[in-house]
This record gives sequence, structure tokens and C-alpha cells, in this order.
Amino acid sequence: MDAVRVALLREVLAGTEWLGATRGFAAVLRGSVVSHGGGLLLVGTAEYEPWHLAAHLVDEAAWSGTPELAPTLVRHHARPSDPPHLAVGLGRIGAARRGETLLVASPAADAPLLDRVADARRAGVTVLALGPPEPDLTSLAHESLPVPDGSELDLDTVQHLVSAATGENPHPGHPGRPRHTLRTRLAALAESLTAPPPPPW
Repeated sequence: MDAVRVALLREVLAGTEWLGATRGFAAVLRGSVVSHGGGLLLVGTAEYEPWHLAAHLVDEAAWSGTPELAPTLVRHHARPSDPPHLAVGLGRIGAARRGETLLVASPAADAPLLDRVADARRAGVTVLALGPPEPDLTSLAHESLPVPDGSELDLDTVQHLVSAATGENPHPGHPGRPRHTLRTRLAALAESLTAPPPPPW
């Protein structure tokens, strides 16, 4: 989902609780990753790997000039022969330490994953949860954004809103951070679409 579609979606959702909820969760995510500086781990389940969210966060990290937001995708069935960005297995959660942030984004979390998340929290890792409200996972999370089954938005759409808001600079005047807000990106997109074609080479 590109910036234009996110902007249209936000217009449709104006007046609902979703905009505030996704922006609030994104602010916590950004604040944890940037202030602690330990890196962001992203994990789902064996059946639901949030690779799409990972890709969007990588884009937002580049847009916002905040490389800390680029996550490490932790996979349940990672193999050494996989490309490096897809070869990180669940053992990485066990190796996580204080200062790191773990985002669990999934429709459900099984017992083995919950055990690993619990171990990470005990090690000082900040745990965030995005998905259906599950008591076991919610109790482990420092912050959660529930996406109940049958709600107006599905989990994938909420992930788009969260990733877009994560890349927005909450302090536009802060030195050293380029102001890559949604409006800035829309202006850049419009400029690129109306610019004359480059000369042939």
C-alpha cells in the first residue's frame, strides 16, 4: 500500500478510533527502538510471517532517516541456505537482550512462541504485540494494539497504518531528522509524476 492509498484510507477512517490507536502504537514502537537503540526484531507464526510489514518498515526507515526502524525478520523455518535477510531463526529471540525491541505481529501465537517471548521479556527486551487480543500475549507485552476478529480493519491493513505512522517524524523541528512526513512524501510523488521525462541515453 503506497502513501497515496494510506492517505485515502486515513480520510475514510477520520473520526474513528483507528487513527489514534495506530499512531499511538507506532509512537511507542518508534520511541522504543530509537531511544533504546538495540534494534527491532519482528516475528509472526509459522503460518503467518509478517514479511510485508518488515518490507514496509524498511521503507519507512529509509524515508524517515531512522535506520533503527529497519527490523530483523525472525522466521520459524529459517534455513542457513536462505538469503541473509530471511535466514534468521527463532534462536535470535533467545539471544535478545535489554535494549532490543520485539514486535509480535500475528493472528495467533502458539505456546512455544509465547515461551520465547516470555524469556525475551525476562531478559529485558521490550515486547510489543499487534494482532487479535490474546490474554497470554497481551500480558507479556509492554504495549499492544488489538485487532479483533471481525473488526472494521483486518490485520494487514492495520499493519500498513502502523508502519506509515512509524516513519513519520513526531518532532518535525528536531535537528538531524529529515521531515519525511506523509505530506512530504505525497508532494514528492506528485512532483515525480509531473516532472518531464529524462533525456534519452
